[in-house]
Amino acid sequence: MRRLEGRVALVTGGAAGLGLAIALRLKAEGAAVIITDLQRDAGERLATEHGFDFIEQDVTSEPDWDHVTARVDAAHGRLDILVNNAGYVGSHTLGNPENTAIQDMRKVLQVNVEGTLLGCRAGIALMRHRGTGSIVNISSVASETATPFLLSYGAAKAAVRHMTKSVAQYCCEQGLRIRCNSVHPGNARTEMWDANAQQIADAKGVSLEDIATDTMARIPMGSFQTPDDMAAAVAFFASDDSRNITGTKMIVDGGRTECDSYHLSNRFRQAMLASPLSQG
Repeated sequence: MRRLEGRVALVTGGAAGLGLAIALRLKAEGAAVIITDLQRDAGERLATEHGFDFIEQDVTSEPDWDHVTARVDAAHGRLDILVNNAGYVGSHTLGNPENTAIQDMRKVLQVNVEGTLLGCRAGIALMRHRGTGSIVNISSVASETATPFLLSYGAAKAAVRHMTKSVAQYCCEQGLRIRCNSVHPGNARTEMWDANAQQIADAKGVSLEDIATDTMARIPMGSFQTPDDMAAAVAFFASDDSRNITGTKMIVDGGRTECDSYHLSNRFRQAMLASPLSQG
């Protein structure tokens, strides 16, 4: 028996990358999947290829959310799973406290924070009459640590984490079995990761592969994560396996965030092994 058989799932930003991996995993688990995205051509193609429903949507638009809510209700009469995945890193990715463009920061906050709030609002409305459901917000490891060169994005994803806890408590106070949890992706080697890392490489005068090698050295489990890793975490929160879990987070980063002394201790070990004192 597939864990999500007979359930209806909505994934925002589902036409590429992590969103697509999540949609495919939920579909494989038995859910009827609706994806939304600004990329109409890609969304319609994927809907045909994989048996999704597709709705064109700007997650920052309240009228678009009203349209999505009406479409889902008319087609399915219910929503069991909502994944607020749509996000935006920023047009000027390397924004520190001195050079972050306010207009760019507003766009990052609008997509990641306002878009997630509107999604949670719509999800609760669609789930309320059944009194149960699962909302999964995609945050980031950037919400857990200082991000001086990703200031806007880190702040936005920290807000998503806080919102997740608040939505979870609100639903409990309303007597609803609507769970709300967050997944925090680490370093998945995607086209977006390469694009952002290339900016860092250019700023430091090194190569993209230098950045990738340095990043890998900081991951205790020794490998980049994949979109499928994140999709597995989402599927857990979407399923009854997490029926008594709400307001919590799952960090999927190979241990980098919680084992934050790993890189320093690893460098210390290497230095000690290279020291003449260790040669006996």
